[in-house]
Amino acid sequence: FAVPARDSAAVSAPAPASASAPGSDPVVAKVLEVVSEVTGYPSDMLELELDLEADLGIDTVKQAETFAAVREAYGIPRDDKLELRNFPTLQHVIAWVKDNLQDAPTVAAEPEGAGASPSPMSAEAVEGLRRVPLAVLRPPLALCKPTGVELSKAARVVVMPDRGGVAKPLIGRLKKRGVEVLAIEGIPTADALIEQLDAWLADGPIRGVYWLPGLDREAPIEELAPEAWARAIEVRAKLLYATMRALYEQISGRGTFLVGGTRLGGKHGFDEEGAVAPLGGAVTGFTKTYKREKPDATVKVVDFEVAAKPSVIAERLIEETLSDPGACEIGYTGDDRWTVTARFESLSGERPRPLDENTVFAVTGAAGSIVSAIIADLAKASGGTFHLLDLTPEPDPEDPDLQRFQTDRDGLQRELFDRLKRSGQKATPVAVQKQLAGLERKHAALEAIRAVESAGGRVHYHAVNLLDRDAIGSAVQSIREISGRIDVLVHAAGLEISHFLPDKKPSEFDLVFDVKATGWYHLLSSMEDMPLGAAVVFSSIAGRFGNGGQTDYSAANELLAKSVSSFRNARPGTRGISVDWTAWADIGMASRGSIPKMMELAGIDMLRPEDGIPVVRNELESGTSGEAVIGGALGILLQEWDETGGLDPAALAAVRPGLLRGRVVSMGIHSGLTVEATLDPHEQPFLHDHKISGTAVLPGVMGLEGFAEITKTLFPDWHLSAIEAVEFTAPFKFYRDEPRTLTWSARFGTDGDDVLARCELVGVRAIMGRQEKKTHFTAAVRLARSPADQDHAEAPPPAEGATVADRDIYRVYFHGPAYQVLDTAWRSDGVVVGRMRRDLPSDHTPSDIPLLVEPRLIELCFQTAGVWQIGTTGRMGLPQHIDRLKVLRSADGAAGLHAVVTPKDGGKSYDAYVTDEAGNVYVILTGYRTAELPEEVDPEKRNPLRAAMDGA
Repeated sequence: FAVPARDSAAVSAPAPASASAPGSDPVVAKVLEVVSEVTGYPSDMLELELDLEADLGIDTVKQAETFAAVREAYGIPRDDKLELRNFPTLQHVIAWVKDNLQDAPTVAAEPEGAGASPSPMSAEAVEGLRRVPLAVLRPPLALCKPTGVELSKAARVVVMPDRGGVAKPLIGRLKKRGVEVLAIEGIPTADALIEQLDAWLADGPIRGVYWLPGLDREAPIEELAPEAWARAIEVRAKLLYATMRALYEQISGRGTFLVGGTRLGGKHGFDEEGAVAPLGGAVTGFTKTYKREKPDATVKVVDFEVAAKPSVIAERLIEETLSDPGACEIGYTGDDRWTVTARFESLSGERPRPLDENTVFAVTGAAGSIVSAIIADLAKASGGTFHLLDLTPEPDPEDPDLQRFQTDRDGLQRELFDRLKRSGQKATPVAVQKQLAGLERKHAALEAIRAVESAGGRVHYHAVNLLDRDAIGSAVQSIREISGRIDVLVHAAGLEISHFLPDKKPSEFDLVFDVKATGWYHLLSSMEDMPLGAAVVFSSIAGRFGNGGQTDYSAANELLAKSVSSFRNARPGTRGISVDWTAWADIGMASRGSIPKMMELAGIDMLRPEDGIPVVRNELESGTSGEAVIGGALGILLQEWDETGGLDPAALAAVRPGLLRGRVVSMGIHSGLTVEATLDPHEQPFLHDHKISGTAVLPGVMGLEGFAEITKTLFPDWHLSAIEAVEFTAPFKFYRDEPRTLTWSARFGTDGDDVLARCELVGVRAIMGRQEKKTHFTAAVRLARSPADQDHAEAPPPAEGATVADRDIYRVYFHGPAYQVLDTAWRSDGVVVGRMRRDLPSDHTPSDIPLLVEPRLIELCFQTAGVWQIGTTGRMGLPQHIDRLKVLRSADGAAGLHAVVTPKDGGKSYDAYVTDEAGNVYVILTGYRTAELPEEVDPEKRNPLRAAMDGA
């Protein structure tokens, strides 16, 4: 959603307007008035020849706002062909106004950008502000679409080799396909590399790039010598930047690609082991942002385990190039494919690690306004010792400009402008803002110092450049001498300059990347053996999801995130936390200029200070580790890359017939698998024979069948282990016996070695001209690699007294023939037994489609429990909840089946299982609960059930 500060293309512009004084030219005066309102600069500071971006700091988005306001002021029609780069100064804008005044209508035109709809926001409801990234299983490539890339004789492909031997088998496989491989030799300088790329381009187009250095494993960051660090970063990030900048127009559309490799462990560091080779994070971050800038190209970063063989990696890199356009981050552990999403997860309520007066903090970027507020929050909670590091010199509280900044910023702005003019320097709003920004940082640093002192803490200020390794070493040595350790290191330093890759100069990329990444290296390497309790690094949603214009920022942020993830294996005594912030509202640089407007158009919520300031303290005190995304709605960042999520519906349809599976809609990274199925009560016995008050209702047991079917669709070789946390929240009704469409969804994660799919059944129907969307059932389906053990039990106990027969049961129950599963029920020694009827008619059409969860065996348990409930309470209960369901055997051909139900806690819940007379167990239910209906059952119909169940 970032916009480049200036489009790189150049065309002829209108002739500049004359620099007449505002008072003598009403158009000049009016334009300056409008621009002043938009930018906040006094009109007499807006000299006409100043460059809108370089001198006035007006980026592309703010230029669009300015043009919209000027057009509205003069009623000039919108011109879709207008290109902002043609108007670099206010003179150009004024000339354009004068040229268009004669054509202006008498009414104002619509605002700039109104002809294009803003990006739609995510359909997912915002459940909170804290998401946790996690690895989720991705479908096998055999079920995915082709990407459109062809690796054939027509293809010319650049390969940047690794040192671990993957390049050789990759190049060999590409050559066998007829691909012309353009291999980069050694580690060239950026200039030499660009010269080589230009020479290759002179011979013909380049279709793709494989970037392999992220597969190499370096020593831990803190152990790298400076030259080793520089070399590692050069080959992973900076030469990648140089390559893709040179090939920006080549690797652009469908059929072109950038595929990088990393060795973070196969799940991008989102597992118990953490990231293994964290410098690969630079490749990950860069690649995700390149995908944002070139969404039509195939752009992926593929992660592997440490032990993955070079030949296997080479083959999978090629396979990923050719298939699955729906994901950018891919990982492999064994044969399993993974991608990364982020799910809402609250902090635990416990506070196992309180901060106190003995806590020693070290904070970089301490003079940032956001960081200053966070320091104040930490100081208030702890009263500890704070070492504040920042490039800004330690502020002098007696500085008159600093004092005036706090009380009269607008007046100070005018004074600084006048000073520049008197000094003979070029007085521009940008020059004034630069001085104000320096004062703002001094003010923030002073506020941080005062906050620590007012909380009773101790503060030590270190004015230091993070890019100066010797200076950082001196600062760390000072911390060592004063405090002896660091309990909490907060690396918040950084800067952001958004330009799309063609406009991002090497010096800009280096500066943005190095302040975060190399500054981090200088800190860790200078600490040596100094104890470090916890490290918090400030990342961003740009690091997690990628963001156009921020290849450098995203690459550095991902390196930081992978570095603290690696602490789990590299330095287990240090807790690592990465905070992926969204843009902040009302505080910090993102709250000004065009960023709020960009966020609004992208559907992304900005973070209120009252929500964001306590985050670092909460994460520290809660004892968490890992990565957290902090933000509300994330808009376009959660949109999928492909309309079906990369899945090939035709390939899925061939996997296995499914009664309820229906049409596969998509497999979203963040939304999971979505399937639609239309059911007709006239066709399906399980609907026709399951009517309540004359209305067909989807049986809860068929809801469970649907969940199992959609889960197994993507993982047909896995085994159904259990269905857990089942909630029947609302009945799914088929009004007037008309067909309805069910929408099934499953979001796939893992729990230990199991796949855990969180499933929902949603229905939509039109009511009074509006669409009502309702969630009916939810559950978690567990898949395992091996089938469950087939339990055995004793034969069902015989009746101790009276029994109740089916003719009396179905005078009470509403079920038709296909669901009249009970033959007889009785009580015995605290349990209730229901015998299943033989020769039941088919409950589904086509009847030859096998079902996964044995729905009528589950229904046998439900109805047996219901007989006890009606007999003892006089009220019927409908299914509401199941803790856990296990299906152990197929009942196909089985005879003599019985449900054995144990009422728990006076009937508040039930445990049950289905067994045959030999003790073979087919189904096990635990924690089954019902929602009791308010009306009593007709006493005459209830009597046979009460007689059999009394005392059970």
